[in-house]
Amino acid sequence: MSVKQVTEQLICSPSKVSRIETGQRGATLRDVRDLCDFYGVSDQGFRDQLMDLAKQGKQQGWWQPFGLPYSTYVGFEAEAVVIRDFDSAVVPGLLQTPEYTAALHEDPLPFGDRELIGKRIQARLKRQELLTRTSPPPLELWAILDEAVLHRAIGGPAVMAAQLKRVVQDMSRPNVTVQVIPYSIGAHPALDSNFNILEFAGAAPDLVYSEGMVGFIYLDRPEDITRYHQVFEHLGQLALAPDQSAQLMLDVSRSYEASLQTAS
Repeated sequence: MSVKQVTEQLICSPSKVSRIETGQRGATLRDVRDLCDFYGVSDQGFRDQLMDLAKQGKQQGWWQPFGLPYSTYVGFEAEAVVIRDFDSAVVPGLLQTPEYTAALHEDPLPFGDRELIGKRIQARLKRQELLTRTSPPPLELWAILDEAVLHRAIGGPAVMAAQLKRVVQDMSRPNVTVQVIPYSIGAHPALDSNFNILEFAGAAPDLVYSEGMVGFIYLDRPEDITRYHQVFEHLGQLALAPDQSAQLMLDVSRSYEASLQTAS
């Protein structure tokens, strides 16, 4: 059907239909009902599901008042049941300490907006509740880190020592797996990349998210999803086992602590 045919049925502008179809605006309950009638959707269970989604779409997410530049991702993250995270530069946000998060945001904010940094820390702590919630079941996180993450002294030795111990502590949770790709591996398929694969319950397709200087990139084509899954599985084979990774992080943490003692 053409947009013109649909707009005649809904008695609205073509731009409204176009924005609904491209995800730039939500659909009202009446829109969903009328479109179901017009498209011949007779399955009452499916109609009810669509109506429920429309209702949920009107609810404000907890993250929206924080004004996060990556708020769209946080919305997806809140609905995911599994996240596969590869980082070559920093500790994943879901595993960061407040001090590490603060140090991470101070350099990109040279104007010293302490209030904004405080909001970013609060938002990150709220996001981390996904790993400890009881209902629905906690998010399953599988993170693979390049060893460079362990040696990039964000915030200084004290912050890094505490941060690495925090990651090892979180690894005691059954829903958290962390592996480290050691320097000895050399080059690997994601050497200059950072990406997350988000998996959702039900029939919702997986989503790949990547963040960098060019902005926030979302991929949902089946061929892209398959390729990223293959790369992630390969990285998991190259990386140290979780127990070996934990030991490496503890060793590096102790080296940070030793440097503090030497300095004092």
